[in-house]
Amino acid sequence: MAIDLPIVVENLSFRYRDRQGAAIHNISFSAQPGEILLIAGASGCGKTTLIRCINGLIPRSYKGEVSGRILVHGEDTARMKLSTISQKVGTVLQDPERQILGTKVLNEVAFGLENLGLPREEIYARVDEALTHLKIMHLRGRDTFLLSGGEKQKVALAGVLAMRPSILLLDEPLASLDPASAAETLDAVRDLADEGLTVLMVEHRVEDVLRIRPERVMYMSAGEIRYLGDVKGLSQVVNYREVKLPARDIVERARLDPAPAKIDVLPGAAAREAQTETLVKFEDVAFGYDTEVEILHGINLEIKRGDVIAVLGPNGAGKTTFVKHAIGLLKPRAGRVLVNGKDTRESSVAEIAATLGYVFQSPSHMLFAPTVREELAFGPTNLKHPKDEIEKEVQEALRIVNLSDKEEDPPLALSFGQQKRVSIAAILAMRSRILVMDEPTAGQDYQNYMNFMDAILQLPGFEAVMFITHDVDLAVIYANRVLLVADGRLIADGSPQEVLRDFNRLKACRVVPSSLLALNVDRFAQTGRFLRAEALAHV
Repeated sequence: MAIDLPIVVENLSFRYRDRQGAAIHNISFSAQPGEILLIAGASGCGKTTLIRCINGLIPRSYKGEVSGRILVHGEDTARMKLSTISQKVGTVLQDPERQILGTKVLNEVAFGLENLGLPREEIYARVDEALTHLKIMHLRGRDTFLLSGGEKQKVALAGVLAMRPSILLLDEPLASLDPASAAETLDAVRDLADEGLTVLMVEHRVEDVLRIRPERVMYMSAGEIRYLGDVKGLSQVVNYREVKLPARDIVERARLDPAPAKIDVLPGAAAREAQTETLVKFEDVAFGYDTEVEILHGINLEIKRGDVIAVLGPNGAGKTTFVKHAIGLLKPRAGRVLVNGKDTRESSVAEIAATLGYVFQSPSHMLFAPTVREELAFGPTNLKHPKDEIEKEVQEALRIVNLSDKEEDPPLALSFGQQKRVSIAAILAMRSRILVMDEPTAGQDYQNYMNFMDAILQLPGFEAVMFITHDVDLAVIYANRVLLVADGRLIADGSPQEVLRDFNRLKACRVVPSSLLALNVDRFAQTGRFLRAEALAHV
């Protein structure tokens, strides 16, 4: 029987060499041809470790103690070469930066096929087939380093699909994608499964995946399988604070629990008298990486004290380029950006960092120190904070992102979600006046991102917060102002109620309304404001 099944996992356990305790323990399951198995659970529960075991990276690249066995089409992976496994098992990593090697999209998607020694005509045909499947044929001739995070994610997936594996492992494939791209990617995955591919998908955006009807769901906690069965049983067994369920399911479950406490947003801003003080100003800002191509067109806006701004829009819309102008990493080709009244052309990035702290989309762009503690101390040290203050800042930042137990761990040995929290903590420790975050919730479970967003917005030091996000619910719950960006232009700027109620405009900007947004719009006459699902349960 096992020979007919694409994947059979028997009594699998693994402990990383440099960590205490098993990452996964006594995992057993099998997967059928044409099945989508959704794997859900909190950050650090062992989901990515399981993926690494199945694709052979454990124990070949990640060392430690392993027991049990994995069969791929009846063959024990322990006896297979990694190159043989990779032809049968395709993997798309959580962070596309770690997967993309080629300088051009065509070369990147063709890379695996060239290593197989396939004829040139077949390589081109498979590349074009994969790009067409994911609706990214227009990227074929582009430089990979000029792609947005979401575009890189799609290119990484195309490179795997071109290999035509029979098993597809997806580790947070939606983390960098705008809602419309996520929906298209999920539809493509459903089509592939319907054609016979076996898909194991690790994903925190459970609600999005449920739309394509996964055959089964595996819920993991503390390295073990807690539930394995059909979708209907999931909402009853999971911790709704860890795994983000559809809004109505959370409302039903949360009614039985105490109402959430109301948080005091940005007390550092409220404590000052000049509530309307402008901290950052964009005046007719235009920019392009190439002299012929303009990416930003005539951006005008002000960031004021007390603003909590969500920046929404499609992949490649210019959101990150816009934010990089605020922090001085890029200088406008036309117009100007003022930070504290001073033109960013006349300020160094280090000077601006005292006002604006920036958390990159990819944590690998930020992390370098041998331990988490040294990583967090680096910024405050360079900003010449007093020595005794630095230790306090580091400890508080660790507590806020729930990583106090990882102080001496190497940052790059942590999971992607944990690395993301380290990168956020590194900026928290610097105590900049404005916190700017690019995709802060990528790779985070529901509880972690709610906890650290709550904690960040209650910090006395920040006077404004701006975050780029594809998570509409993050804007619904936390923003008091929403910017909608598309094609390098500011399409809308207003309160969440003003901007997010226009579903047609959202869809035109590839922003898909979520169940929480729809529920808030339905109940707005009753509530007068947008609320998290746990709060709606008690209205």
